Amino acid sequence: MTYSLLGRCARTGQFGAAVTTSSLAVGSRVPHVGPGIGGVLTQHRTDPRLGPRGLELLRSGCSAEETLAALVASTPHHKWRQLAVMDAQGRTAQFDGAAVKPARAAVHVTDCIAMGNILANDRVPAAMAQAFTESANEQLAERLMRAMEAGEAAGGEGKPVISAALIVMEKEIFPLVDLRVDLAPDAITALRTLWDAYLPSLREFVTRAVDPDAAPGVI
Repeated sequence: MTYSLLGRCARTGQFGAAVTTSSLAVGSRVPHVGPGIGGVLTQHRTDPRLGPRGLELLRSGCSAEETLAALVASTPHHKWRQLAVMDAQGRTAQFDGAAVKPARAAVHVTDCIAMGNILANDRVPAAMAQAFTESANEQLAERLMRAMEAGEAAGGEGKPVISAALIVMEKEIFPLVDLRVDLAPDAITALRTLWDAYLPSLREFVTRAVDPDAAPGVI
């Protein structure tokens, strides 16, 4: 009962992820992204430990396929896991354990992998990947947001989603974007509202961190 995607912007070097589900706190469990190295999604009966473990493997130079294989081998409960990995070159790899419930699907396109489980139908990830591809001229966070909206429009999951998250890493160790919604009656719409509100201040928060003398405002 979760759908998500990893994305890369070859132009800016950003990596990001977006996810939604019908249970709480999905942003703290599923998406894991590292600046310059890629990302990991860990869902279904989620083991959040696999996210940091995967990022360490990517940081060490492992490819997406190598990282995924190591993650699957590292957990005795892999039949319950649905995993996706993207490496620094934008290569992707994905795993469905034997016990991951349908409808489930995963779609790989250039610089993106979209996947889901317990979906309303198996076309949801394809709709997400298409929206990501068709918005190539937009910045990465917007492309991820449009993909989530397309997934919802394609049917989403069987239950109403109440939790959603959007994260983008650039070159700093802190996220460029890290927005989360919980216990919302329409989580994707709420996440869109947050993203649209955050966008005008996006670069200002980075400037405050790395060059505070140049930051506008009084704070």
